[in-house]
Amino acid sequence: MLSIRNIVKQYANHLALDDVSLEVEKGCIFGLLGPNGAGKTSLIRIINQITAPDSGEIWIDGEKLNPSHISKIGYLPEERGLYKKMEIGDQMLYLAQLKGMSKADATKRIKYWFEKMEMQSWWNKKVEDLSKGMQQKVQFVATVVHNPELIILDEPFSGFDPINAEIITNEILELNRKGATIIFSTHRMESVEQLCDSIALIHKSHKILDGKVKDIKNSYRDNTYRIVYSGDLKQSANELFTIIDQKNQADGNHLTLKINGGHTANDLLQFLISRVQVTELSEVVPSINDIFIQQVKN
Repeated sequence: MLSIRNIVKQYANHLALDDVSLEVEKGCIFGLLGPNGAGKTSLIRIINQITAPDSGEIWIDGEKLNPSHISKIGYLPEERGLYKKMEIGDQMLYLAQLKGMSKADATKRIKYWFEKMEMQSWWNKKVEDLSKGMQQKVQFVATVVHNPELIILDEPFSGFDPINAEIITNEILELNRKGATIIFSTHRMESVEQLCDSIALIHKSHKILDGKVKDIKNSYRDNTYRIVYSGDLKQSANELFTIIDQKNQADGNHLTLKINGGHTANDLLQFLISRVQVTELSEVVPSINDIFIQQVKN
């Protein structure tokens, strides 16, 4: 769907993007991650043709990025861009027509989304009369009303309470099921785990990590396990494993350990069941949040 090739972007003395390349598969939800100032928003603005790269190319569906692609893209910016004193219905019509929709088609689609998002009574309201979360709902509708093939969401959950965040999450998944490719930029790592098929991590203008979420998580597995048991594990250390953490809790003894090289989880289990009653054994797989912190700190 989207091929980003060797993008470089510099603002005065600040290098925002340095030879960044990414491939976003058609129909996936792609997480664009990185700390503040990493270069994510600069890349998003280039995809949306708000700014141009100093060098490099972007291709959409096999075509070099050009103004005709604007109607295929829906963009929800982190910094909201609604006209505060304009009535919401008129504003939605205006924005939809900018994306190439006829007034009749736009009216039909807006009414569909207003009903879907329980916004039917908002048509004649002004943006300044709405809460931050309500404004965010309006902006989300403006992003998707023209049925874009590529949807770019920059911090889409900002300002939402948990209920509305879940509503937007479900709408994102539904749009994806219907074929939309989604680029999703956020600091909420739990949302990345829940939604994204693939991710890229940008740090200090460089791409430092990318790939499918499950493959990345698997690559960071390090044979660490969590065990809950009852009884007395007298032998606290041996050649089989190294203890990382040990706690006594109401539901039993909790042990976090790393299996040493050359041994397996079966070896560990055989060692334990001859000594204690094991009630739980689970592998500790690092979260995307853990990987993010580890990579950015390095």
